[in-house]
Amino acid sequence: MDYGVESVELTLPSIRTTNECQQVKIKQVQKSTNFRTAQIRLLSSHPEVYEPCDDSFALVDALLADRTNLLEHCPRICMEVGCGSGYIITSLALILGQEASGVHYIATDINPDAVRVTRETLEAHGIHAEVVNTDIASGLEMRLAGSVDVIVVNPPYVPTPEDEVGCDGITCAWAGGENGVSIINKILPVADNLLSERGWLYMVTLTANNPSQICLQMKERGFASRIVLQRSTEEENIHIIKFWRDADSKVETKEVGSAKKTLAGRVMDSLLSQLPHLSLRRSVTSNSSYHHGN
Repeated sequence: MDYGVESVELTLPSIRTTNECQQVKIKQVQKSTNFRTAQIRLLSSHPEVYEPCDDSFALVDALLADRTNLLEHCPRICMEVGCGSGYIITSLALILGQEASGVHYIATDINPDAVRVTRETLEAHGIHAEVVNTDIASGLEMRLAGSVDVIVVNPPYVPTPEDEVGCDGITCAWAGGENGVSIINKILPVADNLLSERGWLYMVTLTANNPSQICLQMKERGFASRIVLQRSTEEENIHIIKFWRDADSKVETKEVGSAKKTLAGRVMDSLLSQLPHLSLRRSVTSNSSYHHGN
C-alpha cells in the first residue's frame, strides 16, 4: 500500500541572510495560526543551535499534508533524530494533537545546547516529550528496537570535508561529509532497527545526496519509499522522502540479488568447465615446444 502523499513543488527564496530567513519565519508564523504547527515566536534559541529554516518548514509541511494518514496510523511512539530547536517534534505533536492521545514523543540530539533548547520549546507549547542528549539513538536502541511508529529527521546533509562531521556546536547540524551522506548512512540502519513493522520514516535530503541511492539502500532493507514533497531555493533542491516497510521490496531485492548470483554462477561454471581443456591445451603445447626445442 502506498501511504505517500502527492508531491508538492514549491519555490522559495534562498534563505541565506538574516533578513531573508526572518521573512520566511514571518510567513510561517502566519501559516501556523491556520494550521497546527509550532509557533515561531515560542521557539527557544541558542547561538550554537540550528534555527528552523526552509528544510525544517518543508518537513513540517510534508507532515501536515500527510496528517490524515498519520492519524489513521495511530502511532504509539514518535521520535525525532537531531531535534535542534525542537520545531519539528513540537509541530508533529501539535499536528497529531488530542486526536492521537497516548503518543510518547522522543527527541535526540548530540548537541547539549539543542537538547536544552528543544525542552524549552516543547514546554512553551505545553508538549511533554523525552529529550535525550545522545548520538542518533545511542543507548536507546535496545529499549526502542522495533517499537517506534514514526521517525522524523532533518539530518546534516550539506556536503563538507569529512573532518567537519561530528564537530561540536552548530556545525554538527549541517556537516554531512562527502556528498552530504556520512550521517545519513549512519541513521538508516538505526531507523531500520527502531521502526516497528508498521513504522514510517520521514527524511530531508538534497539532490546532492542522491536521494535515489538512499531509497535503494532502504529498499535493500525492505522499505518502499516515495518523495512526498519537493522544494526549491536558489541554491538547494530539497526532497522529503517517506519510507515504510514493504515485504515486496525485500523480495524484489532478493530476487535481483539471486539473479545476479545465478548469472555469476553460470559464468563460473562455464570457466570451470573449460579448465580440463585449457590444461590439456597447455600440456600439448608444452610437450610440443619441448620436442621442437630438442
